[in-house]
Amino acid sequence: MKRSFKFTAAAAAILLAGTAMAAAPKAKPHASSAATTATLGGHPNLNGIWQVMSGANFNLEPHSASDSPVATRQLGAIAATPGGLGVVEGDVIPYKPEALAKRDAQRAAAPHADPEAACYLPGIPRATYMPHPFQIVQGEKGDMLFVYEYASANRVVHMQKVEVPPIDTWMGTSYGQWEGDTLKVTTLAENPGDVKLPGGALEPGVTWLDRSGNYLTGTATITEKFKPIDKDHIAYEVTIDDPTIYTRPWKMTMVIYRNIDPNAQLMDFRCVPFSETFLYGDLLADKDKYPKK
Repeated sequence: MKRSFKFTAAAAAILLAGTAMAAAPKAKPHASSAATTATLGGHPNLNGIWQVMSGANFNLEPHSASDSPVATRQLGAIAATPGGLGVVEGDVIPYKPEALAKRDAQRAAAPHADPEAACYLPGIPRATYMPHPFQIVQGEKGDMLFVYEYASANRVVHMQKVEVPPIDTWMGTSYGQWEGDTLKVTTLAENPGDVKLPGGALEPGVTWLDRSGNYLTGTATITEKFKPIDKDHIAYEVTIDDPTIYTRPWKMTMVIYRNIDPNAQLMDFRCVPFSETFLYGDLLADKDKYPKK
C-alpha cells in the first residue's frame, strides 16, 4: 500500500506540473521594448560591453556534439564541441558545389588554417559572436568604434553612405546608417590576403566564419543590423552576399547581451604569444638538425 501511494502521488505531481507548464503563456521572443532604451543624439544608445551567448563560433549550422579531431587524447572533453541549434536561416549555408568542397576540406583539416588558432584578426561578422566580449563606443554624432577583446581587434564604423573601400583588409571597411532605431552596417573589402600557416606554408587566406571551416571571400557584402530589443539586449541579424561561393544571399540571427556587471571591462587578450608554437612548432621539432655554435 505504501509503495502504491508513493507511485500515485508522484504521478499526480508530474501531471499537475505538466498541466501548469501547458497553461503557462509562451514568451514572445524579441518582443520590442525599445522605448525603454536610452537614446544618444536621437538614436538608441548602444554604448557598453556586449557578448553573444551561442554556439555560433563552433558551427553556424545546426550540429551535434563531437570530440576534437586533434586534441582528444590530450584534453578529452575540454576540447569537445557542444551541440548547437544553429543560427542560419533555413539551417544550411547555400554553398556552390566547389565552395562546399573547400569548406569540407577546411573542416577536415581544422584548426590548421583557422585564423582564430593563429591569432589572426577574425573578420566580420565572426568577431561579434566569438566567445569574447566586445565594446561599442558611440558618441552623439560621428563615427562609432567597435573594440574586441580577442586579439585587441577593433573597427571603425564610418557613419556615412557606402563607398568603395580603397584597399582590402582583414576586418574590411564598415559603413553605418541609422534606419529608425536599427543600426545598419555594411562591410566590404574583407580579405586577409596571403597568410602564414603551420609548417611554413604561405597560402591565400579567406575569412573563416566559425571553427567548422565555413567561410566567405573578399568579394562578399556583409550587412549587419543591430536592433535594440530593450536596454540590455540587441537583435543581431547578418546577411552575407558572395556570388562567387554562394548560390544566393543568406542570413543568420542571434541575440547580443549587455554585460551589466558594474565592474565589466574588456581584458587584455593579445593572443600572438599563444599562437607561436602553433605556427612555428615545426622549427622547434627540427632544432636538433642545426649544430650549436
